[in-house]
Amino acid sequence: MLLGAAGAFTFVLSALKIPSVTGSSSHPTGTGLGAVLFKPLVMVFIGSIVLLFQAILLAHGGITTLGTNITSMTIVGPWVGYSVWKLARKLGAGLEVGIFLAFFTADLSTYVVTALQLALAHHVDSVGSAATSPLALYAPTQAPLAVVEAIVTVLYCSFVEVYCCQGTIQPWRCRC
Repeated sequence: MLLGAAGAFTFVLSALKIPSVTGSSSHPTGTGLGAVLFKPLVMVFIGSIVLLFQAILLAHGGITTLGTNITSMTIVGPWVGYSVWKLARKLGAGLEVGIFLAFFTADLSTYVVTALQLALAHHVDSVGSAATSPLALYAPTQAPLAVVEAIVTVLYCSFVEVYCCQGTIQPWRCRC
């Protein structure tokens, strides 16, 4: 049930398209939850299914960009978020702080990789100069969005933790 909830959380959050002030659009990723709960490798599988469903059912991204979307959203983001989560917990950060940092960095790293992918595809002089344009377009919307996603996820994890502690789900399955 918890794996399904993580997949649904990713599907719903990443399906929300928020218009950017720069004319583009952004969306939360939601992949950090599955990475923290079940490890990043599981999130690669679940996130790939989510992205495939979105491409087919919602026309988000499309089939032709599925590989790049999987790379940025289900590989890089979850691994970065999970690494930050483990580091924060090892350094003694509280549960909420660790979750916040994990989800914030998972979201931002996804968009940094996306900007680099766009730069590789559309570079004129150098990849570095080509990456500044997508980064500048994403930053005004994605940075606050990453903060909001991290806060929402902290609240969601607090709900899941309370739900687990009430005995509805076996407590040993709760890792958030």
